[in-house]
Amino acid sequence: MGKVIISILLLITSTFVWSQENQQEKLEQRKAEILKEIREKEAQLQSVKSKEVSVKKQLEIQSEKIQLKEKLINTTEKQTKLLGNDMYLNQLTINRLKRELTVLKDDYAQMIVKSYKSRSEQSRAMFLLSSENFLQAYKRAQYMKQYASYRKNQGLEIQTKSVELEVHNKTLEVQKTAKQKLIEENEKERLVLEKEKLVQQELAKAIKKDKKQLLAEIKKKQQETKNIDNQIAKLLRAAIAAANKKTATAAVKTNPKTTTESTKATETSAKIILTAEGKIESNNFRANKGKLPWPVEKGFVSLPFGDQPHPIYKTLIVHNSGVEITTDQGASARAVYAGEVISVMVLSPVNKAVMIQHGDYFTVYQNLISVSVNKGDKVSIKQSIGKIRTNGDTGKTVLKFTISQNTTYNNPATWLFNM
Repeated sequence: MGKVIISILLLITSTFVWSQENQQEKLEQRKAEILKEIREKEAQLQSVKSKEVSVKKQLEIQSEKIQLKEKLINTTEKQTKLLGNDMYLNQLTINRLKRELTVLKDDYAQMIVKSYKSRSEQSRAMFLLSSENFLQAYKRAQYMKQYASYRKNQGLEIQTKSVELEVHNKTLEVQKTAKQKLIEENEKERLVLEKEKLVQQELAKAIKKDKKQLLAEIKKKQQETKNIDNQIAKLLRAAIAAANKKTATAAVKTNPKTTTESTKATETSAKIILTAEGKIESNNFRANKGKLPWPVEKGFVSLPFGDQPHPIYKTLIVHNSGVEITTDQGASARAVYAGEVISVMVLSPVNKAVMIQHGDYFTVYQNLISVSVNKGDKVSIKQSIGKIRTNGDTGKTVLKFTISQNTTYNNPATWLFNM
């Protein structure tokens, strides 16, 4: 019976410890992920230094590295706090067990003394024989039996609580060691973080010295982006004109009385003159606003739509006609909705783009290193259309994605699910 009670208590204690350890394990996993990201940033930093890339890129990576270091310190602090809470609860349990053991041992000692005084078999026999009747003798016999059982149970309870106390004491010692290790680890990381911030300050100084050149680089990149947007806008207008010409030709064939003026108006319109089928496609696409899947399997928005301050020079406004999504190296771009490929563009030797039509809506996928579809192909939702290029200097894999109705750009964030 005593072994069963001890086993149950050990099981309960183990379950409690497992629950706490499970939380610690999750925090430990998060720390491992952060450390991996820090190593990646360090590798990137060494890479850009070896390639003599501008200090702006070094500062960007250094800033990301500092953020990761701060996350690491915060995670370790959470571990330390959780461990401190566990130690506090454990100490309360130890204090309670000590009090209970003291009471039990005192009670047991008094019981032993009483038993010793009345230990002779003759005394017990006289206690039974002095009964006035059989019923009283029976009750006295039962009392003696229950008393003996109570003594046995008291002994077992003392044994059980002693084992439980020993388990909690050992656990507390392990917790104290672990907490001290976390404190030392965090202190070490804080010192490293201070050094990283000094490096960041030096890089920031270098950037200020080279500000004129950097501003020129930023403006040059903005101009390149604008030129690409102009190329795509030109292709959009050409696609609209081609679609309208096709519609006008079909209208003449269907109704020879169609006037030349109405035909020309159709061909030169800045908007697609939708056929019955085109209206269905457009309406279906519009009906899925806010529900479209992302153009990549996983990633995050690294540059949102519209005008926003430059991350370093806040007075400089940068424009984005779509969204830029950073994803994993080797990732593919995928169609957000079914449609027809109306153009495969080569914007530069390392930048290809695919344009897909959905009625009078167009989606464009830029910064592809390779394309797996051709003009005229019908694509389905989530179909892969090409591989996204990884920048050799930054190591980042970024897809630029735009949505427009005719030539008017829309904010993709309002179209994509949970963006």
